[in-house]
Amino acid sequence: MKNSKMALIYDFDHTLSPLDMQAFHYIGKLGYKDENEFWAKCHENSIRNNMDAILSYMELMVKENPDVTRKELIEEGKYIKLYKGVEGWFKRINEYGKAHHVDVEHYIISSGIKEMIQGTKIAREFKKIYACSYAFSKDGKVLWPSRVVNYTTKTQYLFRINKGVLDETNDFDLNRKMPQDEKHIPFANIVYFGDGLTDVPSMKVVLEQGGNTVAVYEDESRKKEIALELKKDNRASFIAKADYSNNSKIDKLIKSIIDSIETKAKINTLK
Repeated sequence: MKNSKMALIYDFDHTLSPLDMQAFHYIGKLGYKDENEFWAKCHENSIRNNMDAILSYMELMVKENPDVTRKELIEEGKYIKLYKGVEGWFKRINEYGKAHHVDVEHYIISSGIKEMIQGTKIAREFKKIYACSYAFSKDGKVLWPSRVVNYTTKTQYLFRINKGVLDETNDFDLNRKMPQDEKHIPFANIVYFGDGLTDVPSMKVVLEQGGNTVAVYEDESRKKEIALELKKDNRASFIAKADYSNNSKIDKLIKSIIDSIETKAKINTLK
């Protein structure tokens, strides 16, 4: 039996990692003792200039560190901590998938900084990382934002993954009509992981197209309340604590979805 394909798509901050990626080291390097001071300044900058909130933080990251380079941003990735079980998650799920005739692909769609994610221990696990990025000069210094990924633009990358048009500059093939049987991964085999209201548009698209969504939370505080709200509003198919270790709820859930994909493929061979 030919293997099916499956995509696991993750937001990054508060989904695979407990904080915004800039909070682990970069914001402190700018001289802030409290990360909330930085984010408040970003908000003020956004309101004052009628600016997209993501562009606002990208501007201040460079404005307050004008000599920042691509290399420096990548090195920031080594300070990023991950939730329990994340480092071993990919190998375990990939192996389970192969044992059940399912090839699992992993993707990031994040409003964080691509270069920082590229510096993490898990960067090699993703087939593609879609995130905010900068254009750089020949000597590696930041010139200008080259890509902005906010809560609504995230949705285009779902269709890129669905169609297999992974090159961000290829809009022609992304927008042309494609027969269902030519698509790289059907939405029914896509699972989107997110943590909050900024993930709602992506969750809505995945659910409407027949896929599954998981709202993760760190603890029993307000973060779980947000996950419960997403479930109540039919944005999240499932909620689970952000624990990716073996036999956790997330682990059992994804393995069960893999089982269902295998079963569906077996049934289709009998038609």
